Amino acid sequence: MSWLVLPLAGLTVVSTLAGGVVALRLSRDLTTAIALTGGVVVAVALFHVLPEAVEAVDDPHRVGLLVGVGFVAFFLAERALVLHHRDEPEQARAHARVGALGAAGLALHSFVDGLGIGLAFGIDTATGLLVFLAVVAHDFADGMNTVGFVLRQSNDRRQAMQWLAVDAAAPLAGAIVGALLTVSEESLGQLLAVYAGFFLFMGATDLLPHAHEHPSARRVALTLAGFVAILALSFVAN
Repeated sequence: MSWLVLPLAGLTVVSTLAGGVVALRLSRDLTTAIALTGGVVVAVALFHVLPEAVEAVDDPHRVGLLVGVGFVAFFLAERALVLHHRDEPEQARAHARVGALGAAGLALHSFVDGLGIGLAFGIDTATGLLVFLAVVAHDFADGMNTVGFVLRQSNDRRQAMQWLAVDAAAPLAGAIVGALLTVSEESLGQLLAVYAGFFLFMGATDLLPHAHEHPSARRVALTLAGFVAILALSFVAN
């Protein structure tokens, strides 16, 4: 296990909790913060995770297929649990599995995030750090979504905080599991390709559309800042 995995996974816990607190106290600024996280997540997928997957697997067509599988799999999982935070409230309340099941699904997403950190360090430290950046940005939004989702359904702040604690612990558990797994380089590359699809889905369909529902030069600038920052980090890492 890389000595970096546990402290970085601990930071994802802090990020998730911070997102939940922001959702409770600063709801009007949520979409501005999400604009930055969306740019980070998409850029990590395009500029580092995907190239690393192609290099490890050495088969661009298979990598492309796995990216598509990851994208569609997470799309179907999210839609099955009615987790998309842009659903109409009336439609979400009418679904039989809202509330606790929805919050549990978000916690599972966070576990998968943490798993990606642990696995990415199996490739190299630079890949692990960049995947960490994508995860910590996404988990901030995940904390906001967990609190917002529970409050929309029950308006129970205590329940929202309980599920936020579960969601915050999930990436730490995932990172520990991922770091302990022994996987071949080719298998790691295939898993990274699936994660690229996951990050593209979360950034392009979940984070950015919500952040840009209304015209805002500030949000556009933040998205570009996150995108360019990760591009620069990728060049440095390479």
